[in-house]
Amino acid sequence: MITVLDFGGQYAHLIARCVRRLNVYSEIKEAETPASDLTDSHGLILSGGPQSVFDSDSPQGDPDILKLGIPILGICYGMHWIISALGGQVRKQPKREYGHTQVHQTTSDSALLNQCPPSFNVWMSHGDSATILPAGFSVFAKSDHCPYAAVGDEKKKQFGLQFHPEVAHTEHGMQILENFVCQCNAPYWSIGNYLEHIKDQIRQQAGQRKVLMLTSGGVDSTVALTLLNQVLGVDHVQGLLIDNGLMRKNEAAKVMQAITALGINNLMVEDASPIFLDRLANVTDPEEKRRIIGNTFIDVKDQVVQRIIGKDDENNWLLGQGTIYPDTIETGGTKHSAGIKLHHNRSGKVQELIAKGLVIEPLSDLYKDDVRELGETIGLPHEVVWRHPFPGPGLGVRILCASKPELLPDFKINFNPDVKYSILPVRSVGVQGDERTYSHALTLYVGKSCDIPDAFWQIAVQVPNITDSINRVVVCLSHNQPHTLWFTPTFIEPSSISLAREADAIVIATMERYGLYDSVWQFPVVLLPFGVMPGNRSIVLRPVESREAMTANAAKLKREILVTMIEQLLRAPEIDTVFYDLTSKPPATIEWE
Repeated sequence: MITVLDFGGQYAHLIARCVRRLNVYSEIKEAETPASDLTDSHGLILSGGPQSVFDSDSPQGDPDILKLGIPILGICYGMHWIISALGGQVRKQPKREYGHTQVHQTTSDSALLNQCPPSFNVWMSHGDSATILPAGFSVFAKSDHCPYAAVGDEKKKQFGLQFHPEVAHTEHGMQILENFVCQCNAPYWSIGNYLEHIKDQIRQQAGQRKVLMLTSGGVDSTVALTLLNQVLGVDHVQGLLIDNGLMRKNEAAKVMQAITALGINNLMVEDASPIFLDRLANVTDPEEKRRIIGNTFIDVKDQVVQRIIGKDDENNWLLGQGTIYPDTIETGGTKHSAGIKLHHNRSGKVQELIAKGLVIEPLSDLYKDDVRELGETIGLPHEVVWRHPFPGPGLGVRILCASKPELLPDFKINFNPDVKYSILPVRSVGVQGDERTYSHALTLYVGKSCDIPDAFWQIAVQVPNITDSINRVVVCLSHNQPHTLWFTPTFIEPSSISLAREADAIVIATMERYGLYDSVWQFPVVLLPFGVMPGNRSIVLRPVESREAMTANAAKLKREILVTMIEQLLRAPEIDTVFYDLTSKPPATIEWE
């Protein structure tokens, strides 16, 4: 077994998942776990985290873990902690690194970087770095701004990486983790057994109780519903699709049709759109919208339970959810993790039910790619397993609501004079250095030609690294120079929902027309509260490539596809401006709220 000590980073579970894919069992424990509780571990991996090791309240491991005599790998904050605990030095750096960075090996005989090329791209997300190494440590790799990108003591098998090998965007990251795992001599473990582990957990938690499974039609809830049916039997499971009025065009009918085609007949639809829209009226704060949506789901669920089974039998039912790990970690679900955004399935009322042991979430330790693999294993068809993720709050978090425009930051940057830019008068959520940000987007301009220079993609990487005022870079595809934007107060109401729904439908139809659907991991379409003309709005295209939702690249769409989307979107009433989000995650999240 390899134990991952969680210092609060967004990727702790991702590390554990990567280890399991290398056929070694892994589990996660808190950073402060004493060395005496780790004697069964064959190796330790210390995760990243949002804090600095020299902060007074930063998480601290047990120094005795460095005396266990087993291989240890520290990643980002985990590396900083090892360096500091062994007498080295870590300092905050003026130049931060987020996203793609190239590292260069400084030696050819490092066991940790074995079979990696002399130079390769990695995924950085940090503001601190080591400045003095402990005795016995050597440098294995460096980057332009980080002289100690990979370090270690080969004799003691203690290693540190400033970058994140666990994310898909680090080249040869799995090779690096495999090199470490091979030094641990841990027993073989098959991920094929994990399905049986999930089934055993379902049986133990449910017992004789029944499950009311909240279902959206997405892959997570569909896999969870199918598993519950298989393990507990359809007589003990009732699927519930709550139409919150924030679904895609004709979504409820399409979901019922798809679920029924799978032979699942224990799903009912509850149209609760009036109560959702009533509670969301005039609400603009993104976190408050998520709380309201999450709590309203539970209120509607309670109404359905009382109607179906009666109040006296409520404790004989569990609430089922298709929660996956990113939903919990981004809400701050582990001891040291920073809250990136509140997920609707972690609202206050859901937390109360969890505390009472009345919630069952079979997929809560898995990532999207794991869920899809499980879906295929239990026999679900391709079009269900590979359906694009759609947030539980639906269009409620894709309509940026505001009663007044945001004040613009005092931000200037010395671009090439030919590069025209402006700042959007709204803010969106992001994650920089494992911490939540709520900042503005920088806009570049190319117009309807949709010819996006390579330099713009580089700017999308560089600008969020040098300022906290910007966490996204977008390009305007409808105009070729900055223009006056007229703000329109925007709330969750039928008119804005209809506008967002139509824009989303246009994008989906275009993807399907060009055979793009399977090559893009997710494609949020965001409505902004301003346009060139009074009363009009703007649209943001946000296609991304990802595997597990913890990191993502902005997808580079072909020019002809962008041109087609722009032409059709600009024909829609009240839409006169279109942007294309070029930002990776980090520093931006996939969704804007």
